[in-house]
Amino acid sequence: MALATRAESVLERLLPAASQAPLNLHRAMRYSTLGGGKRLRPCLAYSASLAIGGTLSHADAAAAAVEMIHAYSLIHDDLPAMDDDDLRRGKPTCHIAFGEATAILAGDALQALAFEVLATDLNSDRTALQQVEMLRVLASACGSHGMAGGQAFDLDAVGHPLERAELERMHAHKTGALIRASVQLGALAAGRCGAEHIAALVRYGDAVGLAFQIRDDILDVEGDTVVIGKPQGSDAAQNKPTYPAILGLAASRALAEQLRSEAIAALSIFDARAEHLRDLAHYSVDRSS
Repeated sequence: MALATRAESVLERLLPAASQAPLNLHRAMRYSTLGGGKRLRPCLAYSASLAIGGTLSHADAAAAAVEMIHAYSLIHDDLPAMDDDDLRRGKPTCHIAFGEATAILAGDALQALAFEVLATDLNSDRTALQQVEMLRVLASACGSHGMAGGQAFDLDAVGHPLERAELERMHAHKTGALIRASVQLGALAAGRCGAEHIAALVRYGDAVGLAFQIRDDILDVEGDTVVIGKPQGSDAAQNKPTYPAILGLAASRALAEQLRSEAIAALSIFDARAEHLRDLAHYSVDRSS
């Protein structure tokens, strides 16, 4: 997809060069961010900007920032103290390739760089208040009421049966918060969105985020390690709560379809410029990796 290619190019430009000291840290940051991944979050940011009537250039910084946050979260998720994974995006995880200490620092540095990228992206179409709101949205998605909180719920849940509502709460934080932030940031980056459009995008992001996670859980059961880029069955091996474990595969697929419909319905106030968002809703449910 052209949007994913653009995101890769922007990330390549904004990440510190591998030849710049400290060499090992910068190489680890680039290793974990470039050359792999679905780029769903930057594609959502770009697509939201287009849906509002903005341009791709409006959303470059937002797209890069959310992907840097995502890359940082994966580095830390894979650490021995967390999920203890050896494979990510079809290659050794950051701590396997660079050592645990460097992996921790690479995640820390990517998180900081994401906020620096957003804060220094001064666009004449945005007000100072909109710029600050973008920083707030990203910070909220990362913290204890967002992604970090979701990871905490995940760690607490290992080996313990969860009710469906508890599982949804966990994923609304761990996966959904940054996906929701991606569309909000893309719209805010365009500098021309109203409250009604933001509310619709939040509903869309919530539905897509949960559908994406359910599809992840299904792929952990029936996916191919080579295709999905991480060990198939790793969630089951770690006794982690998943939608197929709680609902079964058929009910999980049905719920993902329902969420796809809710995401598409949330876009009813948008015109044809939101077609990329509609396509991404379909992709989140139909993908094979």
